[in-house]
Amino acid sequence: MSQTSLKQKKKNETGSRNSKDSLDTDKRKDSEKSGVRLSTQGSQELSLPKTDSRGYLVRNQWSRTSRSPSTRGPSIDEPRSKSTSLKLPSSSTTSRTSSTSPSQQDSLKQLPEEPSPPTPPMPPTPPMPLDSRPPTPPEPHSSSRRSTKMHENPEAWAHGIVRDIRDSRDSTQLRDYPRTPPTEWKSYAQRRSTYSSQLDRDCLSELPRQHHQREEEEDEDEAYWASVKTLYEKIPSCSRPRPPKPKNAITIAVSSRALFNMVDGRKIYEEEGLEKYMEYQLNNENVILTPGPAFRFVKALQHVNARLRELYPNEQDLFDIVLMTNNHAQVGVRLINSVNHYGLLIDRFCLTGGKSPIGYLKAYLTNLYLSADSEKVQEAIQEGIASATMFDGAKDMAYCDTQLRVAFDGDAVLFSDESEHIAKEHGLDKFFQHETLFENKPLAQGPLKGFLEDLGRLQKKFYAKDERLLCPIRTYLVTARSAASSGARVLKTLRRWGLEIDEALFLAGAPKGPILVKIRPHIFFDDHMFHIEGAQKLGTITAHVPYGINQKMNN
Repeated sequence: MSQTSLKQKKKNETGSRNSKDSLDTDKRKDSEKSGVRLSTQGSQELSLPKTDSRGYLVRNQWSRTSRSPSTRGPSIDEPRSKSTSLKLPSSSTTSRTSSTSPSQQDSLKQLPEEPSPPTPPMPPTPPMPLDSRPPTPPEPHSSSRRSTKMHENPEAWAHGIVRDIRDSRDSTQLRDYPRTPPTEWKSYAQRRSTYSSQLDRDCLSELPRQHHQREEEEDEDEAYWASVKTLYEKIPSCSRPRPPKPKNAITIAVSSRALFNMVDGRKIYEEEGLEKYMEYQLNNENVILTPGPAFRFVKALQHVNARLRELYPNEQDLFDIVLMTNNHAQVGVRLINSVNHYGLLIDRFCLTGGKSPIGYLKAYLTNLYLSADSEKVQEAIQEGIASATMFDGAKDMAYCDTQLRVAFDGDAVLFSDESEHIAKEHGLDKFFQHETLFENKPLAQGPLKGFLEDLGRLQKKFYAKDERLLCPIRTYLVTARSAASSGARVLKTLRRWGLEIDEALFLAGAPKGPILVKIRPHIFFDDHMFHIEGAQKLGTITAHVPYGINQKMNN
């Protein structure tokens, strides 16, 4: 081969080698600009840079735990070695975002090969041509002073970066959105006037209609509460005291016909039957019933309770009124309306729906049963409960509202009826001799002796407070006995029982009516109907205790 051809061949090999080197140099420059990673074995491995969803390169983040003070970032002037891997700085979970310059982004970071921590899989994104990716936004160059602080104390440098970012963010928010301090929050109306919006102006057309609806609702509420206020003003006392415990109270059971005047309803029941009677009561349930014979007596009992509560706020030894009736439960609405209308403190009702209520008297711990039905009274007597039939006065009479006045007959009422048997069987002479002979022997107790004991126990509570002259309870003994011949045994019997009677009236067989008109008791108990009728004609409210009740109760 000629020397000329050898020279030409060497020249061609040199040119191809130079072109290959220039091609490698161009590729290396392109890979440096786009984040190409070169392999240490000489083989060139291209890895796409990490980008976000908008195509921007992910910023470098420096970990405080992966770097030590002795480690420093790569310099631009350091020579690159083909035996080391060139890659972009990776981010750590505990790192903060750092500011890098374009020169640092162009340079590749030289780090020892370490196994990278596993990263969570990312959702696949469609491949994007390298040329079509938007360039990374330019960032300001780091000053030499900040770079020096970063190398000397990385943690302090990172905290300073975070503080600068927070300050810049707060200043931006304060500049763009003026905020009111928490201690100076303004009302909605003030904020609305300050920050008016187009939405508020659009809603102005709706304001008149909403304001009108609001005014209508307020008017309805005012009318409702005005009616409620009027209702409560009609009630005599809004503070309703709690009833006493039944085991401590003096229970007085009163029938509906004794408490209220129900003559018209009773007439319909007897002439037209039960259904018409119930229909009549339902149609007139808002019609208030008029007072009956026991009405004033019940009012006087409640006055005693009020006085006792004034002296003893926690007192439980009080009168407890129970409305006992065989009316149907639907009739109870009219009874409740009437009780509330008169301000009666009756909380316990017993409506048996046609069944006799006598069986419930013991369950209610009844001390005294008052009814307008004599048959019911006889049934109660058979059960051993003190009972009496109520009769209203034929004339209107003014009664004392501040004092309970109760008048008792002696024989067969407070005492037993043994003396009455002697008088009827052997005459008055034998009766007087018997009473003189047994003057120091106490009489046996009668059916209402227990009620007199209850009244005396309450009287002593007032005496203990020096209220003897102002005591709201006053008792009377109105008897046909003669004081000279048979009165001593009566008084000694009361003394032996430990009972006091405020007034003892011995009439020696004279009529009791005129005396009762002077006393004006709320109730007068007697066992003889001719005394009951005489007092009733003069306007006294009476209660008949059937003759012979003592033997039946003791049996």
